[in-house]
Amino acid sequence: MSKALHSESAPAAAGADSAAITPGVPAGTAFAAVDIGASSGRVILGRVRPAATAAGAGTAGEPGVELEVVHRFPNGVVEIDGGLRWDFDALFAEVLKGLAAAATVAAVQGERVASIGIDTWAVDYGLVNAAGELTAQPFSYRDDRSRAAVEPVHRKLDAARLYGTTGLQFLQFNTIYQLETEPDLDGLQALLIPDLIAFLLTGQRRTEATNASTTGLFDAVAGKWATEFFTALGLRKDLFPPLVQPGETVGTLLPEIAAQVGLPQDTKVVAVGSHDTASAVAAVPAQEQDFAYISSGTWSLVGLELKHPVLTEASREANFTNERGVDGTIRYLRNMGGLWLLSECQRTWAQEGYRPELTALLDAAAALPPGGPEINADDPYFIAPDNMPDRVRAAVRRTGEMLPNDPAVITRCIMDSLAAGYARTIRDAERLADHSVDVVHVVGGGSQNALLCQLTADATRRPVIAGPVEATALGNVLIQARAAGALAGGLPELRRIIGAGASLRRFEPLDQAANTVHAVRN
Repeated sequence: MSKALHSESAPAAAGADSAAITPGVPAGTAFAAVDIGASSGRVILGRVRPAATAAGAGTAGEPGVELEVVHRFPNGVVEIDGGLRWDFDALFAEVLKGLAAAATVAAVQGERVASIGIDTWAVDYGLVNAAGELTAQPFSYRDDRSRAAVEPVHRKLDAARLYGTTGLQFLQFNTIYQLETEPDLDGLQALLIPDLIAFLLTGQRRTEATNASTTGLFDAVAGKWATEFFTALGLRKDLFPPLVQPGETVGTLLPEIAAQVGLPQDTKVVAVGSHDTASAVAAVPAQEQDFAYISSGTWSLVGLELKHPVLTEASREANFTNERGVDGTIRYLRNMGGLWLLSECQRTWAQEGYRPELTALLDAAAALPPGGPEINADDPYFIAPDNMPDRVRAAVRRTGEMLPNDPAVITRCIMDSLAAGYARTIRDAERLADHSVDVVHVVGGGSQNALLCQLTADATRRPVIAGPVEATALGNVLIQARAAGALAGGLPELRRIIGAGASLRRFEPLDQAANTVHAVRN
């Protein structure tokens, strides 16, 4: 008998400590969010709306944030010169198209685009020469070139020393290992992908701090570059541009860019949480102090929000990362496998002529009994694009079990494996950080996956609150709006806006014993 999927609307938060719209920004102000993931990108117009006053109550509720996608475009790795790279020229051209669309839509609405914020994935970079020219299309983290660089880096900086300073989870594609493969960095500067986009828009070279924290060259306690690591690796200390924090202005549009996209030259590019997970976590609609989050998309970022990094040897052995969040917070998390596994399966099945709707596929998977085989969704075996159904089945065979070549069964295996991995990671994070949680928030694309959310509630023995889907874009816009003076308050106040306005679903653990355990614990 299959598990039913139970959900209910999560209650909207209320309270006197609301974030306020300040009078310093004129009505008709919009904010452009450039939000690019590993498989697609969007340019989104965000608007902060005044709180509606309850009829007859005489008091205002929370302000709201509206999003309008004005341009969508595909993204993906391409093979160039024998390696997996990003077609950055095409990517930037799409960004310009999106900003032009934002300018047009805003003009029709009688609005002014006050600023632009950019978020993308982490670790990858482009190399720019003194003339500001990109020397080659940036490598993708999915390229295998950095595997051979791990040992040479660790001969110069052993893994324990690296972790004790950076707090960064070991991943073979971290920036520090990618840089070791570069044959010649003389006269070049490395710009992480969102910083590279900002540079081409403004001519200003900066490195946003939340993304800098993913490089392996950032001091997690001091919040600045670990310059001694640059020296140990033979890297120039100015290899990366100076740091900028979320909310600070990078620059204004270059004249030629302003003319091309139809925006005023004084339009600001504002640093947001340019690591997309930093923006997504900023928009987690948590009203609790003690919560875990899962930013669920191509990858799964699973962890806690802390005030201080956890740099213990036990944390290193568990492979947790301490990345910078908005307002100086620490995103204590593990970067795990995600819905990439399912999307790659769908791609393979489509090539074979089988194209089921995702909803139907998940319904069929939900109808299967629990207790099927699981895989390690974090295995590097799954990183590169290939025939994912065959690889999932091969991984199951290595556990001594068999998995039929049935899309529903393979899908259920992936969902069970992700949920089990989430539960292990949250338990480990609670233990290592000595910080227990009462609820799990799932944001991003995975928040729409009711099967995954229910299985996560069951596996974690915690309620799961799912949504918003557009957490990254919302976080991006909120930081821009606060920088412009359209909103005031810290993360709790900004999150109240999301909690009051987002469409959220709540999933309770279905196992009665699990519910009992949770009740006793709390």
